[in-house]
Amino acid sequence: MRAARVSALDGPAAVTIDEVDEPTLEPGHVLVDVHEAGVSFPDVLLTRGLYQMKPDLPFIPGAECAGVVRRAGEDSLFQPGDRVAAFPVLGAFAETVAVPEDMVFPLPDGVSFTTGAALLMNYLTVHFALARRGRIERGETVLVHGAAGGIGTAAIQLARAMHARVIAVVSSEEKRAVAEQAGAHHVIATDGFLAAAKELTGGRGVDIVVDPVGGDRFTDSLRCLAPEGRILVIGFTAGSIPEVKVNRLLLGNISVVGVAWGAMWQGEPGYLRAQWKAITPLLESGAIDPPIGSSHPLDEVAAALAEIDERRAVGKVTLRVR
Repeated sequence: MRAARVSALDGPAAVTIDEVDEPTLEPGHVLVDVHEAGVSFPDVLLTRGLYQMKPDLPFIPGAECAGVVRRAGEDSLFQPGDRVAAFPVLGAFAETVAVPEDMVFPLPDGVSFTTGAALLMNYLTVHFALARRGRIERGETVLVHGAAGGIGTAAIQLARAMHARVIAVVSSEEKRAVAEQAGAHHVIATDGFLAAAKELTGGRGVDIVVDPVGGDRFTDSLRCLAPEGRILVIGFTAGSIPEVKVNRLLLGNISVVGVAWGAMWQGEPGYLRAQWKAITPLLESGAIDPPIGSSHPLDEVAAALAEIDERRAVGKVTLRVR
């Protein structure tokens, strides 16, 4: 089969398309013929050896995909021909992937493979962030950094679905359009976001900040929190990891909350299935519908990764495998 492979940790440009052996069906797994795969920032980090997971070379990247079940075990919940979304963690950038059964999810009729591939990494991360770590409540105000990216658009849609008011922060007019399409109530510019957020909330501030960016905006994110506000630390796409002066937390009764979704589902069997069950009604109703920024053929995997690496991506980036 054809697959994208990382054979040297030299970044997206070094990823190649190779012929490799198809995976075999192991107990407790499902073989999925991949139609579409999602591309995310951790995939970029993996190409440089900068992610916390460090697989041996060579390896096939790709954490999320959607496709059709080819084979499953005798006692499996799935049958050949079933349409599914899957979270293999590695291996999705290939024509076929073997996935543990508890990381395979039924894809509702009418939901495209492209949409299915765009859901798992971003929407389940944000669902965990808002519902479990942020303990979001109806009527709260949520500010979303990086609002035109995959995590950002997922945060806009899930926060709205959870009956929150959403303020999106973007760095360009093109990204403003994506955030508006995703459903943000207000869209403000990165420059001066603190003053704009304060004005929109009558000086009170926001209840939750969703931050997949980090960098030098972190201090102003703390300043824009209302009393008992929470900032959800999801990642550091800006490249630098900010430091917190903890007196700010004390004086404002605010919280900096880490969001390690991977550590959560690895330590709590069944959590991913519970999350999928929670978001499926939102998917079927159209409350969540991932904006697709670009879809590349598998042969253009390096270009897809570079789009994210160079911060040009708006919406979700995917790979067409079939």
